[in-house]
Amino acid sequence: MKAARPVLNGLRHEVADVLVVPQYARTQPSVLPLVLYRAMRSYDRISHDWLLAHVPMAKDILQKWLTAGFIGNSVLNLTEVGVPQGGPISPVLANLTLDGLEQKLREKYPKATVQSRRAKVNLMRWADDFIITGSSKELLEHEVKPLVETFLKERGLELSPEKTSITHVEAGFDFLGQHVRKYQDGKIIITPSAKNVKTFLGNVRQVIKGHAQATAGNMIRLLNPLIRGWANYHRHVSSKQTFVTIDHASFQALWRWARRRHPKKPQRWIKEKYFHHIEQRHWVFCGETEGRNGKPLQVRLWSAAQVKIKRHIKIHGEANPYDPAWEQYVEQRLGLKMTSELKGRRQLLQLWREQQGLCPVCDQKMTTLTGWHSHHRVRRVDGGSDGRANRVLLHPNCHSQVHNRALTVVKPRPATGV
Repeated sequence: MKAARPVLNGLRHEVADVLVVPQYARTQPSVLPLVLYRAMRSYDRISHDWLLAHVPMAKDILQKWLTAGFIGNSVLNLTEVGVPQGGPISPVLANLTLDGLEQKLREKYPKATVQSRRAKVNLMRWADDFIITGSSKELLEHEVKPLVETFLKERGLELSPEKTSITHVEAGFDFLGQHVRKYQDGKIIITPSAKNVKTFLGNVRQVIKGHAQATAGNMIRLLNPLIRGWANYHRHVSSKQTFVTIDHASFQALWRWARRRHPKKPQRWIKEKYFHHIEQRHWVFCGETEGRNGKPLQVRLWSAAQVKIKRHIKIHGEANPYDPAWEQYVEQRLGLKMTSELKGRRQLLQLWREQQGLCPVCDQKMTTLTGWHSHHRVRRVDGGSDGRANRVLLHPNCHSQVHNRALTVVKPRPATGV
């Protein structure tokens, strides 16, 4: 299958790849102009004829899936137009439908031309959410918007009037749960949007109120995935102060929960039962659950403020993990990710110990000075996995030789005890 156009517009890339562009604009002011055009659309009326003519897959299978319908409230609903929302293939079809929008904009505003530099038209897209920058409101209203409407009309789509707006970057705008705004000193700062924070705290409070009789341990097991996932999503932007706010709001909700649970107990008793002093943190909500071996396991509430802010390195626009030409680049990005993630460090340590710290190509030591790359013995494009059994650590230069000379790397046998 032909890959969708890369840029910042695919489900292949992370949300952080899209949001890193305004951050890059801090040092390149011309990248993000003053006026932005934001649009969102619905796919309820997407043209089946267009999909069948342009989506690169077996047409008979695609047609059967598009017209299969869906069951709601025990009633079969036909799908003569559009794609069912929430289906596993819907995001892919939606992404392929909008593939080509950037090319249309580039045809009208070619790069490295006077017209392009004056117009400052750029597209940033994640699936069906996108923003288009421009140098003036008139340009966006009278030139860019008609072009987008024509592009969408061919696919049976149209802009949503209530969700389409033109705004100034100094006034700020929300995109993918983040708020982007340029301040008077010229800095562009991205923070979690107020709406996103309100929704998240509403979910936290709903969990707490909906499990009034739960034990502290079970409550923590319910809340930790929510807090950890939300904080990890926002860790690539200026979120530290928001994380502190989230922790404080969560504490207040849990304190009210504990007071309602023990209305006749004094506050000191409640604090000593549920809120402990751990390391350098005070008032840590703690509880007890049953561990894997059946023994009691002490757990504590995840702190959003402890999530480190880490600036995201944007993936190369042309990179495709299923293209052999990009295999080495993707492996290098995986290596960078391994060094920053706890799970990755554990895997790195296990691989390093298995190889006794030696590169299997040159049989020399790998250190922080020599560096290392994570190599897939069976390429992912050929069906290889990301598992430890399919990976070895190589010196960067040895890794290049393996790819350039198509060498086969034998995984060292782990050392056994005596």
